[in-house]
Amino acid sequence: MTQRPNEDTPQGLAFALTAYFLWGFLPLYIKLLSHIPPVEILAHRVIWSVPIGLAVLLVLRRTKDLLAALRTPRMLAMGCVTAALVSLNWGIYVWAVTAGFAMEAALGYYMNPLFSIALGALLLGETLSRAQLIAIALAVVAVAVLIFDGGGVPWAALGMMLTWGFYALAKKQLPIGPNQGFLLEVLILLPFALGYVAYLSASGASHFALAPSADTWLLLGCGVITAVPLMIYANGAKLLRLSTIGILQYIAPTIIFLIAVFVFDEPFGRARAIAFPMIWLALIVYTTSMIRQMRRA
Repeated sequence: MTQRPNEDTPQGLAFALTAYFLWGFLPLYIKLLSHIPPVEILAHRVIWSVPIGLAVLLVLRRTKDLLAALRTPRMLAMGCVTAALVSLNWGIYVWAVTAGFAMEAALGYYMNPLFSIALGALLLGETLSRAQLIAIALAVVAVAVLIFDGGGVPWAALGMMLTWGFYALAKKQLPIGPNQGFLLEVLILLPFALGYVAYLSASGASHFALAPSADTWLLLGCGVITAVPLMIYANGAKLLRLSTIGILQYIAPTIIFLIAVFVFDEPFGRARAIAFPMIWLALIVYTTSMIRQMRRA
């Protein structure tokens, strides 16, 4: 098999932009579900992602890897770890948007790459450049400003940052393709999701009905909004350079931030007016350093 050249392609750019824009506008869809408990939304994200993920693997003829993973105890255990982390990340995100903290969700996404490089240094022994240290320091100060001047800890942002950072770290150790890994994770979560939805139905608290309704259609759509952007991104990432992906990843949180301010009318006080520019500056420093390192390499 010939190795794919490390270069940007129009197809890869189209895939990545589509995925990031879908993720960016996702809060508009989630907000329509604000009257439904976040755990119920999470359960339906899992349930309706399974048929979509399975259909993609059947079309791509990649089911053998998934079956091998299900029969391998070590890989299955690793899948349980990534499944637990990604479900926590999804749950925090849904809660943040429905509870009026979409801006914190954007902050969490902004901080993800900075936390990942910090994890690489602490757990994997990776050496940080001066620019990376400056970027991490700026992010830490920004969070401190939010805590001491903003009146409280940005729990949603920190929760999303921590769960996604450790998810990405664990995902690197999972020797399976992105589409297969995604389906493995939702299959692991499926029994819990089905059990919870069955409990809600038995107790009369379910928002999902057999008769067509707005809530039913919205919950069915949770599978589409979960699986489709992730799989589009997985295919686009293979056709782009890492530096290009590093820049494009800020599209989604920027759209979420703008929606939080101008559509959801979330407050943007002094603490956030100080903290967000510091995060943006940290990301500029980090991204510039990353691009320079890749060019030298």
